Amino acid sequence: MKTNPTRTGQPKAGPVKAKSDTYVLRLYVAGQTPKSITAFANLKKICEENLAGRYNIQVIDLLENPKLARGDQILAIPTLVRKLPVPIRKIIGDLSNTERVLIGLDLRPGA
Repeated sequence: MKTNPTRTGQPKAGPVKAKSDTYVLRLYVAGQTPKSITAFANLKKICEENLAGRYNIQVIDLLENPKLARGDQILAIPTLVRKLPVPIRKIIGDLSNTERVLIGLDLRPGA
């Protein structure tokens, strides 16, 4: 995992329900820790399966740019921030609970 890459999913066949055309997601990490690597892999898989071709992931390494944590008020890492569509949403952790992530991204209704 490299820092600050912008990744865009490739289109796949199948219906996808969403409230906006493109999801802008920021994943805040601190170096290439096992938790950070797992969070990125989980996020990539979730996006490919649910937002194919309609997402943009920015990975922000706070070891290299600690000041960037202030803008999105990051208190724990890894943290995923959904910038678009609004409202902004935050999910903390390695994103291994797919159902929780889908609800957090507004891709599934909450229980």
